[in-house]
Amino acid sequence: MIYIERWKVILIVALCALGVLYAAPNALDRSSREWLAQHVPSFLPTQGVNLGLDLRGGSHLLLEVATEVVIDEKRQALVDQIRTELRAAKGDKIGYTGLALVGDAVKFKLLDVSQVQRVKDVLRNMDHELEVVEEQGTFTARMTPEKIVERKRSAMDQSVEIVRRRIDESGTREPSIQRQGENRILVQLPGLDDPEHIKKLLGQTAKLTFRLVDETASAMPDSGRLPPGTELLPSAEADGRSLVVQKRIMVSGDTLVDAQPSFHEGAAVVSFRFDAAGARRFGDATRQNVGHLFAIVLDNKVISAPVIREPILGGSGQISGHFTTQSAQDLALLLRAGALPAPIKVLEERTVGPGLGADSIKAGAMASLVGLALVVVFFVLSYGLLGIFGVVALMFNIAMMFAVLSILQATLTLPGIAGIVLTIATALDANVLVFERIREEQAAGRSPVPSIDAGYSRALSAIIDANMTTLIASALLFMFGSGPVKGFAVTLAIGIVTSIFSAIMVTRLIVIWWLRATKPKAVPI
Repeated sequence: MIYIERWKVILIVALCALGVLYAAPNALDRSSREWLAQHVPSFLPTQGVNLGLDLRGGSHLLLEVATEVVIDEKRQALVDQIRTELRAAKGDKIGYTGLALVGDAVKFKLLDVSQVQRVKDVLRNMDHELEVVEEQGTFTARMTPEKIVERKRSAMDQSVEIVRRRIDESGTREPSIQRQGENRILVQLPGLDDPEHIKKLLGQTAKLTFRLVDETASAMPDSGRLPPGTELLPSAEADGRSLVVQKRIMVSGDTLVDAQPSFHEGAAVVSFRFDAAGARRFGDATRQNVGHLFAIVLDNKVISAPVIREPILGGSGQISGHFTTQSAQDLALLLRAGALPAPIKVLEERTVGPGLGADSIKAGAMASLVGLALVVVFFVLSYGLLGIFGVVALMFNIAMMFAVLSILQATLTLPGIAGIVLTIATALDANVLVFERIREEQAAGRSPVPSIDAGYSRALSAIIDANMTTLIASALLFMFGSGPVKGFAVTLAIGIVTSIFSAIMVTRLIVIWWLRATKPKAVPI
């Protein structure tokens, strides 16, 4: 154990040097790190540890996704899908009556019960996961519980991703976005004191569709009954009147690939571009309806209804309306990020002032420094020169811990600081085991080299066992804990790994260098 191969020496020194190098940016404030990132080569580290909401201040939002809306929309779509499939069935016409959504199921009655098997085949081919029950020619079709759970899970996954895109597009730095439970999303925005703009962006579903306006009905909005296949939607145009719009979607916003704010004739507009499939459908729709009003519908509100002057075949266009520069930027951002599959509402909102975060940092730093000072004093008084070697290794341990946190771009919270303080307090445990063993060997009459060799070789298993139990506990905390608990678990786990390295490798290397340089007759311990 006294001899260390040259490659191991090089590796230990290199890791210590890299630890100091990557931890160094944490000694600078944010503006200094940003300046550094612009003026030093890109391969040099310039990033520090991200500060969490409780340290930096900012906003905390708990969102709820209305996943039931997705299921309701699917059930409504099922009615139209069954109607279309029955009408398109080959062979003799299938007669039915009373097709409607009743509760959570679609029901209809056949006029000719001899066609029961044929209808079953049509429904099975339409959706093999559909639960279909037939009784005396009356059909009941509903989604299976497994399908409902799958659709809700998919809606949540999509919602989390779109919330992330919208917040990233808004320029908010270092957000924390986590799924909680079955239908909730926790959003933490460090450094953001006023979350109103973010709430507005997240509160819009941003479901964009292009539909034709029923101009005859729109000209007589007070005539009463709407034509079949249409609906009355409010308009954002100057006169504010509602428009009768066809329910049939000519082009969906799902096929958009880009949207950017721009200006046209001095007015703010939003320029958009479709993918190949969307461009083809948009071109067909505009070519077949020249001279008609084409409604641009966002979240069931007509934001613009221009007349199609000529076919638009390039796959791009503009949305004009009464936009300000900010509203055009927001709409472009929403369209780029994509539509939410279901509405989102804010359940809980908290704002943490930067003053409270600064107090937490100051208290955490004070606790760390006091803990470090007490550990250093105790260790030097207890183990003399070897205690000083252990303290030097502890400094490299702290540097490597911050280096790893910086490389991972981990978010440091108040519980994370607690993990660091705990790591400092326990980082020298391994050295205590080694040094106590060296003291026992020397008391038994052995010379320095055999004593040190026995100290490291015989204490190794106890060191690994003691730290592995703590590492397992931190892994369980990370797996089953929430945000603050996870922060504590991360810093604790990183501290355990770096402290094992510093105790077994760094301290031993320093001791070996001292042995070779001084060749002492006894270990001063």
